[in-house]
Amino acid sequence: MLRYLIDPANAITMFGLICSSVALCFALDRRLDLAVAAGLWAVLADHLDGVVASYTRNREPDIAKMGKSLDGFGDIIYGAILPAVIVVQLNNVSRLSFFIAILLLLTGTIRLSYFANFGKSSEGRFLGVPLSYDIPLLAALLLFRPLLQPDGFVPIVDVAFIALGIAHVASVRVPSPNKVMYLLITVFAIAASAILLHRGAF
Repeated sequence: MLRYLIDPANAITMFGLICSSVALCFALDRRLDLAVAAGLWAVLADHLDGVVASYTRNREPDIAKMGKSLDGFGDIIYGAILPAVIVVQLNNVSRLSFFIAILLLLTGTIRLSYFANFGKSSEGRFLGVPLSYDIPLLAALLLFRPLLQPDGFVPIVDVAFIALGIAHVASVRVPSPNKVMYLLITVFAIAASAILLHRGAF
């Protein structure tokens, strides 16, 4: 089964899974800046693997099928499990954080299951907010954390992720990112991960 990984797109997906695993380890160790920094690279890998797959010629159907499954598992790890763990850690394992974590895991799973079966709409839009928004939102909130009151940061995160969890399964149609959006996401992810890495390491 490892031969299916000898494919550029699938190798990128595996790199994203490694980043997600590293991020989870940091999150469990309460090194949240480093967790989100690693998670951003999982987001980048998720965006890049599809682009590489579309440009790979004569890609075997079985390899593409394996890549699709790997991509789905990668999405649930960095897009639902990782944010859920970080929210629980920020709240010091409160009852509210359990509720938010369960919400993120359930809505994330429903969102990915729907997408795996039905894909985008006929207009090329996503139904529900994609899970790839979760980690960039956490990154943005962490970057602005020094500007907020110490006791005000966690409630903002909680409200934001309750709203985002609901938005994952809401009947809203989200446009697919165009080239400009992909460029902006890439620049933000690289810059934010560098800042958070420096902050977390020093």
